[in-house]
Amino acid sequence: MTANFFFLFGGVGMFLMGMEAMTRALKELAGSNLRAVLARFTTTPLRGVASGAAVTALVQSSSATTVMTVGFVGAGLISLPQAMGILFGANIGTTANGWLVSILGMKLQLGSLAMAALLPASLSTLLGRGAFARAGQVAAGLCLLLSGLELMQTAMEAATGLLRPEMLPQHGVLGMLGLMLIGLVMTVIVQSSGAMVALALVLLQGGAIGLEQAAAMVLGMNIGTTFTALLASVGGSRPMRQAAVANLAFNVITTALAFPLLMLLAPGLLRLGATIGPLNTLLCFHTGFNLAGAALFLPVTTRFAELIERLVPEREADRLRLGLDRALLSDARAALVAAQGGAAVIAGRLFSALAAAMRPEPDYRKLAALAPVMPDALDRLERYLAAIRLPADLRAEEEAYSALLHEADHLRRLLERAEQHGNIQTLFEDRSLRRPAALMGALLGRVAEAGSDRDPARFAWLEEIVDHRAARHRRGLLLGEHAGLYSLAEVFAHTDAMRWLQRSLHHAARISHYDQVARRGVLQQPPPAG
Repeated sequence: MTANFFFLFGGVGMFLMGMEAMTRALKELAGSNLRAVLARFTTTPLRGVASGAAVTALVQSSSATTVMTVGFVGAGLISLPQAMGILFGANIGTTANGWLVSILGMKLQLGSLAMAALLPASLSTLLGRGAFARAGQVAAGLCLLLSGLELMQTAMEAATGLLRPEMLPQHGVLGMLGLMLIGLVMTVIVQSSGAMVALALVLLQGGAIGLEQAAAMVLGMNIGTTFTALLASVGGSRPMRQAAVANLAFNVITTALAFPLLMLLAPGLLRLGATIGPLNTLLCFHTGFNLAGAALFLPVTTRFAELIERLVPEREADRLRLGLDRALLSDARAALVAAQGGAAVIAGRLFSALAAAMRPEPDYRKLAALAPVMPDALDRLERYLAAIRLPADLRAEEEAYSALLHEADHLRRLLERAEQHGNIQTLFEDRSLRRPAALMGALLGRVAEAGSDRDPARFAWLEEIVDHRAARHRRGLLLGEHAGLYSLAEVFAHTDAMRWLQRSLHHAARISHYDQVARRGVLQQPPPAG
């Protein structure tokens, strides 16, 4: 009997592995289209619901949709009410996974066929290229998912009697709450509500749990799935935290409303189960309360967003600490030192965020965290610089002051470039531009870590390489388009990405240059006599 539990645990692991492989491949196949759908088709909360449901059903992961949405809010691409529509839809879309598992794995019983299809799917993943390889990865992931599901079912059939409904909490408020807690904890641990719903379906089919118990566990799973978005928002900006809290609040309130209905309508649920089957009934319950929750919240989305904004106020940590003490304005040199330090803080944060995004495995969280804090920091720096009054005899300080003004301008321009995330992805999809983009990211990372050691010569060297490669690659793109190798849209996208790389590198170089001029003019000058 111990072996059956090993099969059960192994089946859950195989299911999770298959879901992860399938989700990752589907996201890669969709590429920037997922971002385009979520960023463009969310002009109203209702359209956000449709977009969130469609994307989640496509990639088979509500966590992927919610984390992406939290990042979009932090980047300023969508507002909190728009994001909430997507989050409502993600809860609806995630129920598609349960229907997929029920139809393919339990009704059609394709587990044996999936095992036979796993070899050709794996070979296409290993030997194929591009979209063909990703399609093979999707197929391989689906095969693993269905095989894992069959393994779980086999283990439960062999272990019948070891786990029975009476062994778990029974009817009553406390018992149902206990089952909800079990579902919540299991989902937080496994980080996949889809896998946990599949496990609940297997347990329900095997008679290990009753329909009411499965429904209570599914309610808990709905709350547990919000943990991923909460985790993604840790250390992020205020809008990111607001989106994650809104997702949690929506699921908690929806579950709190569904729980008493479950207690009241349990006899009707059992009668429905006797008619259409317990599996279909559980899935209808799961889809139904998510649809009802979205319908309930849609009319009050704006007010709900305002409530979340009050519950998650701005923290002092959300503002960059620039050290711009206005008491220093009476001493021009001291004020310039403070301004130079503030500009260095802004540059360090911006360089670090771009470095994290410009990697083969990009991390956009730091870039997303810039949106709410960086414009405010630049505004404060510029106001502080405008308030400095230089005496006529401070020639070196005049040069430093001018350099700081130029540095602030280039910081703002680089920030505008940093908001154009799509160009970064295009750079890493282009074999000719991938290496210089990675070099720029590595250089920005080293400069951000070095702090005061910002040698403009490094950027000048890289600028020459990028300019040479960009000119050659631009000609290649035009010839390729003429020969039919590239579409006009691809030529425009890659040309824009090249221009983005060149301009971003130029701004980074000028920031480093003016930082060096300011340090030379202020920090290395002796203090005035007397």
